Amino acid sequence: MTGNGGPAGNGEGDRRGNGDDAERRAREDAAWQSIVDHYGERPDFLPPEAPPEALPERDDEQPAELGPRAWEPAEEDDRYVPPPPPPVPRPHGLRLAAWLGLFGVPIVVLVCIVAGVSLPSPLGFLALVWFVGSFGYLVATMTGPKDPGGGWNDGAVV
Repeated sequence: MTGNGGPAGNGEGDRRGNGDDAERRAREDAAWQSIVDHYGERPDFLPPEAPPEALPERDDEQPAELGPRAWEPAEEDDRYVPPPPPPVPRPHGLRLAAWLGLFGVPIVVLVCIVAGVSLPSPLGFLALVWFVGSFGYLVATMTGPKDPGGGWNDGAVV
């Protein structure tokens, strides 16, 4: 459709009434039905086969060696007990201040926005400097790989 009339774009659609709309739909339906009727080769369907014969009934009894308790649970003392995890390291000094600035400043700013409180300009600037400085400090003091020439993949460390 070109937008300047009927489907052929010849302007006839502007002059026709609603009665011709049904004719147009009938022509389109006939065209689509013709496409469907002549599309590809039709498959040859085989006649349905007879249903398979019923299977013989099973004997649900199992020999004792194959039953649900044919195995014995292991001794409780034989299983592996992992050691307790090490304590979570706690940052001290500048690293603690950097983590507080990285996560604390955005939280304070969001709380102020939700509460409708406006921070004074010097305090806002100080919060921005603290956040950016915290990020920079944490990136600068990151530890690198234990083996710099070992490549990017540590693999499984055992």
